[in-house]
Amino acid sequence: MNLKSHLIFTLYTIYGILLKVMASKGKARGISGQYPLVQNMTVTEGGTANMTCRVEYNDNTSLQWSNPAQQTLFFGDKKALRDNRIELVHASWSELTISISDVTLTDEGMYTCSLFTMPVRTAKAYMTVLGVPEKPEIDGLTKPALEGDHITLTCMTQGSKPAADLRWFRNEKEVKGAKEVNASGKTFTVRSSLQLHVDRNDDGVAYTCKVDHVALTQTPQQATEVLEVHYAPRVQIIHSLAVPQEGQYLKLECVSKGNPSPDPVMWTKDGGELPDLDRMIVEGRELTFTSLNKTDNGTYRCEAGNHLGTSSAEYVLYVYDVPTTLPPSTTPPLHSIPPDPTTLLGTHVTGNGDPNALGQHGTDHALIGGVVAVVVFVTLCLIIVLGRYLARHKGTYLTNEAKGADDAPDADTAIINAEGNHAHAEEKKEYFI
Repeated sequence: MNLKSHLIFTLYTIYGILLKVMASKGKARGISGQYPLVQNMTVTEGGTANMTCRVEYNDNTSLQWSNPAQQTLFFGDKKALRDNRIELVHASWSELTISISDVTLTDEGMYTCSLFTMPVRTAKAYMTVLGVPEKPEIDGLTKPALEGDHITLTCMTQGSKPAADLRWFRNEKEVKGAKEVNASGKTFTVRSSLQLHVDRNDDGVAYTCKVDHVALTQTPQQATEVLEVHYAPRVQIIHSLAVPQEGQYLKLECVSKGNPSPDPVMWTKDGGELPDLDRMIVEGRELTFTSLNKTDNGTYRCEAGNHLGTSSAEYVLYVYDVPTTLPPSTTPPLHSIPPDPTTLLGTHVTGNGDPNALGQHGTDHALIGGVVAVVVFVTLCLIIVLGRYLARHKGTYLTNEAKGADDAPDADTAIINAEGNHAHAEEKKEYFI
């Protein structure tokens, strides 16, 4: 019995040791896994924030969420703070998830998840709340603006967090403005100014101020103002004929641009009224001649104005005679005829001629000049050579009587000597070229 009792005691002792070892391993494993896990979050003002706290191993220990003021929001599945915006999403031994709807800037801060072990373990998550900027407003626009005015447009938006960015656009093209940022509590007020020197080209131009901000994920906030600019008119006359001739129909149009519109316009001839209203018809801005004649020659003036000023333009009309010959055909020939080179030498080019044709004429003139220069040079060379040849063969040529005069005492003897020497004449022949 003693031996049996001893064996039983030994077995129980070993079993107890094994239980202690297993318990100690499980306890160490639970301690290492019993740490809450959370994440920081960013939410837009007015949105909903979901806050989750998880643990890997939990031995039936409760989880708790508390706000930056250390007020308990939920302890397990039990709601502790009376705030209708805070709701329970999921509660278990390994997870506690709650939601906060209609988030405001005051909800921003450090939230704590607690695991009630011995000791209590905590994890902290920071909630960032983005302040949504208000719709911008544009100030400083005067309607209407006058040409030459200096105006400053100011765009302002409030409530952004972080500070918003303002951008200016002239129609669709971006222009640079001067930005100013002021803090107001947790939010910012942003202004941007745009200075303009107004001219007539700004009339009807849309200036847009757009807000760029991280909280505006879909469509940006913007405001648009259209400038109305008043300016004095400018006038010009457009005529329907380049060369007016007798009997033709002519229309003069007075084109005036101003704001307000300069209407109506006034037509005069040579400083006075129009003389023949039967053939000269005024309709609005147009002056029409039904059939031109020589009496219509003169200076026609169109004048238009508004409260900012007046403007005028003049057109000098000269009526040409009707040509007696038929005008040249406007139908081009089927095959082009090459020009006569002799005719090109005497052609005088005026106006906007073909530069390629003009260059060709210059080339022909240079070629002809070169040929003439060569001919003159060769002629001069021939004259010089011929002169030197004649100078080298120059001599004295005597008659037969003169040839015998040197040795004869009288003329008769000289003649006889000359005849006697005639036999030797062939030896003294010289040729005159």
